[in-house]
Amino acid sequence: MNTSVGQKYEETHFVDSAKPVWNYSLFTEEDIRNFQNGTNYRLYDLFGSHRRTVLGRPGYYFAVWAPNATAISVIGNFNDWTPDLHPLYVRLDRSGVWEGFIPDISTGEAYKYHIIGYNGGTLDKGDPYAYFWEMRPMTASITWELGYDWQDATWMSGRKTHNSLASPWSIYEVHLASWMRPDKYDEERYNTYAQLQELLVPYVKKMGFTHLELIPVMEHPFDGSWGYQGTGYYAPTSRFGDPQGFMALVDAFHREGIGVILDWVPSHFPYDYHGLYLFDGANTYEYADMRKGFHPDWNSYIFNYKRGEVKSFLISNARFWLDKFHADGLRVDAVSSMLKLNYSREEGEWEPNEHGGDGNLEAIAFIKDMNETVYRDFPDVQTIAEEATDWPGVSRPTFAGGLGFGMKWMMGWMHDTLDFFKMDPLFRKDHQDKFTFSMMYYYDENFVLPLSHDEVVHGKSPMLYKMPGDDWQKFANLRLMYTYMMTHPGGKLLFMGDEFGATSEWNYKTELQWDLLQYDSHRLLQDCVRDLNGLLRGEPALYENQFNSYGFEWIDLNHRSESVAVYRRKGKNPDDDILVILNFTPVVRREWKVYARGKAAWKEIFNSDDRKYWGTGDTNNPSVPVHLVDESDDVYELIVHLPPLGAVVLK
Repeated sequence: MNTSVGQKYEETHFVDSAKPVWNYSLFTEEDIRNFQNGTNYRLYDLFGSHRRTVLGRPGYYFAVWAPNATAISVIGNFNDWTPDLHPLYVRLDRSGVWEGFIPDISTGEAYKYHIIGYNGGTLDKGDPYAYFWEMRPMTASITWELGYDWQDATWMSGRKTHNSLASPWSIYEVHLASWMRPDKYDEERYNTYAQLQELLVPYVKKMGFTHLELIPVMEHPFDGSWGYQGTGYYAPTSRFGDPQGFMALVDAFHREGIGVILDWVPSHFPYDYHGLYLFDGANTYEYADMRKGFHPDWNSYIFNYKRGEVKSFLISNARFWLDKFHADGLRVDAVSSMLKLNYSREEGEWEPNEHGGDGNLEAIAFIKDMNETVYRDFPDVQTIAEEATDWPGVSRPTFAGGLGFGMKWMMGWMHDTLDFFKMDPLFRKDHQDKFTFSMMYYYDENFVLPLSHDEVVHGKSPMLYKMPGDDWQKFANLRLMYTYMMTHPGGKLLFMGDEFGATSEWNYKTELQWDLLQYDSHRLLQDCVRDLNGLLRGEPALYENQFNSYGFEWIDLNHRSESVAVYRRKGKNPDDDILVILNFTPVVRREWKVYARGKAAWKEIFNSDDRKYWGTGDTNNPSVPVHLVDESDDVYELIVHLPPLGAVVLK
C-alpha cells in the first residue's frame, strides 16, 4: 500500500467480489480545515481521481465535495453505469467530502458521480477536479494522471526576466480550434496538440511575438462559447488530444523562448446538467440568491466567493495551471462583472453590500487572495485583468490597497484608438484628443493595449475594414495604427488574423483566411507586424520604462491641423532613445521639422510606408539632417520626410 500523511484505509465495503470500495482518504484534518477556510490551494492533489495502490491492488481513489448529498456512487463503463454499485463514503467531520478507493480501475476509464441530493433527486455529474474529459458531446470525466517529462528547464530558470514588466510584451491571442484546421470546411475536425506544435509554434516564433495567449483551453461543452463557459476547470479540452499533448505544446513554446498565457474564467459557469450548477441538488458552487448568483449577460451562474470551499476550488485552479502546465500567466476574464454587484443589473435587481456600496466584497477579497497566492508561489508569472471600469488600483499591490494584478487591459485605449482610426483622415485634426487621451491616465495602471477577439466579431467588422479609404489607404492606416500600438508604452495584444489583415470577421467554426497571403498587400502587412515585433524586442526604449513616466515624452502635439504627432520613448541608456513621428493624413510632408533635445545624430530605423510592407516607398529618410538650434537647452532641429498615412521611427 502507498501511504502518505492523511492516507488511511478501513473496513472494505464489498459491493461485488471484483471491485470492492475501501474507505480510504488522502485528506488530513488540516487539509479539511484549510479547505473550509478557503486556504487550501492544492486541492487538485486531493480531490478528483488519483491512481493509487492499496493492499497491493492498483486502482483509483475518488473524492468529491457534495455537502448536500445523501448518497454518492461512482458510475462508469466498469460497472455498466449502474448506480449504487460503488458508493463513496462521506467523511464524519461534516465537511461534505465523499471519498473511496476502487481497485482494478485503470487509467482512461470514463466515469461520473451519481448523486442523490438532499431532496431525493438524482444527478449524474462530471468530476469538478477531473484532469481529462470525454470529447463533447459526451460529458463523462476520465481517470488520468499528469506525468510528463518537461524539457523547458532553461526557460523556467530564466523566465523571470522574460515575464518581467521591464521586458517586451507582444502577445498573440489565439483560439486553437479556428487558428488553422485540417479541413476548414469540417467543423468537427481539429488539429491535434501535436499538429499545433508543428504549425503554431514556428509561426509565432517567426512572427516575433513574445507571448501566446490562449482563449480558454479548459474543457467546455459548447463550441460557440469559445471556451468561456467551462465545465472542466482542471482539464485542457479533449478536442485536440490528452493533457500530455497540451503539456507538450506549452513545452514547445517554452523551448522557443515564447511565454504562454491562459485565459481563466473564475467569474461564471454554465448551467449544463453535468457541470457545477446545482451540483448536489442545491446551490453548492453558486450563490443561492440569484441577485448575486445569476449572470444576466451570459445566462450563467456566479461563484459563491464567500464560501471557503469555493474559494479553495478557484485559487487551487489558478495554481493548477501554473504548477502542472507551466503557464506563464493568467488573463482573468470579466473582472468587472466580479467586482460590481450591480453589473448589468437595473435598480431593484441587486442588493448593496453591508456598507451600502455596489462592490462585491467577497469577490474583491477572493481576487486579492488569488493574486497574493499566485505571486507568492510563482513570482515569475503575471496575472492580467480584463477590467473595463475605472476601478482603482487593479494592477497595484494589495499591500498598497490594490487588487494585486500584474497588468490590466487598457480598454479605454482600445476604444479611443479604433474610434480615431475609423475616422476619415480629413476629420482627425478635430479629434486629436482621442489619440492623446490615453497618456492622461496611463500611469494609473500597468496596461496592456488589447486589439482582441472581441473587436472582430458580432458585426464589428475585421480590423482592416474598420479603416477608411480605398484598399491602399486601409492597409496604410492599419500599418500606421499597428506602429502606434507597438511604440506606445505598455504590453501589446493582437488577435490572430489581424496580423495579415483578415477580410472577414472571426468565425470559430472555420479557420483563418490563410489564402489571403497569396496577395502582396496581406503578406507584406504580415511582414510589417513581424518587423514591428522585432523593433519592440530590439529597442530597449520601447519596454524598459514602459510602466513609468520617464519612458514617454510628448515632443510635438502642436500640429493638430496637419494631424502630425511626435513622441519620444526613453530607455535606461539615453543612447537608446527613439523618436516616433506619425502622419495621420494621406498627405506627403517633406522637410518636416522636429525639435528634440540631446542628440546630434539620428537615423531612420522603421518606416511603415516602405515598399516591403506594400507602401509607396517614395518617402523615406536615408539620412536625417540635424542642426543645433539652442545650445543652452541642447535642442536640435531634425528635417524629416513624412510618408502619407505613415509612421517614421528614428534612433
